[in-house]
Amino acid sequence: MDELRESMRTSPASQGNWIATWGTAQQLAPPTEPGGGPQMPGPPDDAPRAGTPAADASAQDSTPQPADPPAAPTQVSAQTVRMVARATLGGTAVRVALSNSFGYAPVRIDAAQIARHDSGAAIRVGSARKLTFGGRDAVVLPTGAQIYSDPIEYDVPAQTDLVVSLYIPDENVTPTTHEVGLRTAWLAPGNQAATQNLQNPTGFQSYLRLAGIDVLAQPTAATIVAFGDSLVDGMETTPDADTPWPSLLARRLAAQQDLPPRAVINMGIAGNRVLRETDGLGASALARFDRDVLARPGVRWVVLFEGLNDILFGFMPGMPESERATAEDIIAGYRMLIGRAHLHGLRIIGCTLIPIGGTFVFTAELERMRQDVNRWIRSSGEFDAVVDLDAATGDPAAPTKLRTEFLSGDNAHPNDAGHKAIAEAFDLELFRG
Repeated sequence: MDELRESMRTSPASQGNWIATWGTAQQLAPPTEPGGGPQMPGPPDDAPRAGTPAADASAQDSTPQPADPPAAPTQVSAQTVRMVARATLGGTAVRVALSNSFGYAPVRIDAAQIARHDSGAAIRVGSARKLTFGGRDAVVLPTGAQIYSDPIEYDVPAQTDLVVSLYIPDENVTPTTHEVGLRTAWLAPGNQAATQNLQNPTGFQSYLRLAGIDVLAQPTAATIVAFGDSLVDGMETTPDADTPWPSLLARRLAAQQDLPPRAVINMGIAGNRVLRETDGLGASALARFDRDVLARPGVRWVVLFEGLNDILFGFMPGMPESERATAEDIIAGYRMLIGRAHLHGLRIIGCTLIPIGGTFVFTAELERMRQDVNRWIRSSGEFDAVVDLDAATGDPAAPTKLRTEFLSGDNAHPNDAGHKAIAEAFDLELFRG
């Protein structure tokens, strides 16, 4: 181990920087105890559903709706979990971050491996490397902690699908998770961390304990954090297609040969709010900013696309008055996030809130609040830059609604085409310096 550390310290690659090439925000699954905040409700039983004749007649989307993905495991018992993550930026060495957030008991990991993805639950032959922690194969994740594996020399080309496999030997372990993973992952019995093709795997689409992957990259490389809610997370995009807009933005940046290397990591959580926690879904943006933005290595920019849920929750049927936020409340939250980013030398880019007309909760008052917030984002000058996603996705003929070709079926979340329009709305020159 000492020889490895010395070789990494003195090799040409060591002249680079550790950069977050992939990451995901951790959240409660399930909450350790109830009462942290309201759960996100769906439409009432008698509300018209999107895609039905009783729904908004101007919503013409007829795209078949995918089946719900398999639920994230709520417990792991003497099993191997195997997860796929795409590196948005390349490097010559790698390390992996594992998390045990939110007060769960210490958890033991007896084996960890990184490899390149082949297909399905299989890894590419000859690509697997053992991950160690302080020189040991096994590690105990303390309550509330995030730890990094020891760095290993490992060639990671940009846009490569990596596979992390973890063996958790104990019974009934509650995992820290990221619910909307959008990449198929697998649980398999016993220690199969080093197995090329898992035996008897069960698929799901979430990340368990895997919080980030870093690479040793060129000195000019840097990371962009996409920070927000389900509109960042990629809800309603096609699973296993890697089409949330942060992924598409990363591919746009990778194709620009005249730009320095840029990673984009997705720190969206479905249901997230700027100001308040949402039960079982995640801490508020204000509460998680240090962990999900400032703690990521190599971060230079934050793209903030959040605030709709702060508005929406106040209009949900049965919500208490205490859950209602005003436009002024949301703007105050933005100002606190801007201040914290600037305190740490980061540039923060604000995104206008997209239209959600046609949803069951939509009202004229809600729309006025959205417009008030957007007006401030555009005109205040407090963000370092602004990307007008309202203009990029709204229907010119019906400005309170998404363009028909961007509808996923719920009139709120853009489909793959909508996420492509969002990614293309960014001027890549924002990320040059």
